[in-house]
Amino acid sequence: MDKIIISGGKPLRGEVEVSGSKNSGLPCLFATLLTDETCVLHNVPDLVDIRTTCSLLTYLGKKVERKNHTVTVSANEFLKTEAPYDLVSKMRASALVLGPLLARAGQAAASLPGGCAIGVRPINIHLAGFESLGAECKLSGGIVRLKAQKLKGKKIRFSFPSVGATENLLMAAVLAEGETVIDNAAREPEIVDLANFLNEMGADVRGAGEKLIRVVGKKHLSGATHEVIPDRIEAATYLIAAAATRGSVKIKGAVAADIKSILDMLKKTGVKVEVAKDPTRKNLQTIRCTYLRELKPSSVHTKPYPDFPTDVQAQWMALMSLVRGKSVIRESVFENRFLHAAELSRMGAAIEIRGTEAIVTGVPRLSGANVMVSDLRAGAALVIAGLAAQGKTVIHRIYHLDRGYERLESKLKKLGARIKRIR
Repeated sequence: MDKIIISGGKPLRGEVEVSGSKNSGLPCLFATLLTDETCVLHNVPDLVDIRTTCSLLTYLGKKVERKNHTVTVSANEFLKTEAPYDLVSKMRASALVLGPLLARAGQAAASLPGGCAIGVRPINIHLAGFESLGAECKLSGGIVRLKAQKLKGKKIRFSFPSVGATENLLMAAVLAEGETVIDNAAREPEIVDLANFLNEMGADVRGAGEKLIRVVGKKHLSGATHEVIPDRIEAATYLIAAAATRGSVKIKGAVAADIKSILDMLKKTGVKVEVAKDPTRKNLQTIRCTYLRELKPSSVHTKPYPDFPTDVQAQWMALMSLVRGKSVIRESVFENRFLHAAELSRMGAAIEIRGTEAIVTGVPRLSGANVMVSDLRAGAALVIAGLAAQGKTVIHRIYHLDRGYERLESKLKKLGARIKRIR
């Protein structure tokens, strides 16, 4: 397996371009199953999860062409309605195949999805939503099977604002008969981006980004061209890395409003944050994060958007490990998302886990060590820690990082990091 070696202790300086959002590109790719007409997606990052999704679409009967950061999806043959285990098991987002296949073909089947080891991530909210629309759901042998003669719109209230369930039900509802109302829907920017793409395809989705989303079903959707939004989690990761290494980094092509909760927390610690219009990309911003003085400890509590995101919790823990004083990190989204704490402790961090809370006592410095990645965002935390640490850090099982960070090593090298990948 590949590994990353970092010689830390050097402040990051310079500027870096934000890639397209993985968490938006994936549902938009699955949404192309809703039509036989050609769809073109721009600003799609080159990531393992994106490649897996393209392979899954090809298996299901689509023609998929990837060139640079543009993916073109068109009809190729009759749609299959069952996703194979060997592709589905590679990522949790593969559950998003169910909604569009059920809407188009009246049936869908897929193995329970795989992905990161951060919690059980049940899809019961998805299935309850499908049943509300009139689908029959069966689960046997680890395979979910859905069937419906005709989906019919209905008011659905989620017990939790699940991003995946909101995306899946949106894609099912756009071809359902009548109006569907999703109450307590997820409000993430990726939901808004998917809704925008669906509307460009001819759907009628209103209220995306709010708790209540209304969808009026259409008989068919058309092809469309769409640009995927910037990756807010990647943006946050580089800004936190700048603070942890006591550097100054400007990210280009970002949406500052999408990471307001993180920018507010960085300011609270004493980091200087500057936001300006991006001169090269309309409606986007540049964000500079600069370390000026000793930082103050700041506690966070992960919650659904617009609050502090669970996908930045691990990176924040790496930063707080280097800030004198105590901070508390409370994880309320996933039940098993502190696996990185033990690896950070191997580097000298002082972290005590108490159920859903991590109490972090900042230390003067971290030391390089051999560490192992347990999940995508944990890997980002270990990279940040390695960049800030004294000595050499060797990061193993970095295939998790390849699922969510495009050209990680080359971007960090551009910022002055001493980092290399060993194949």
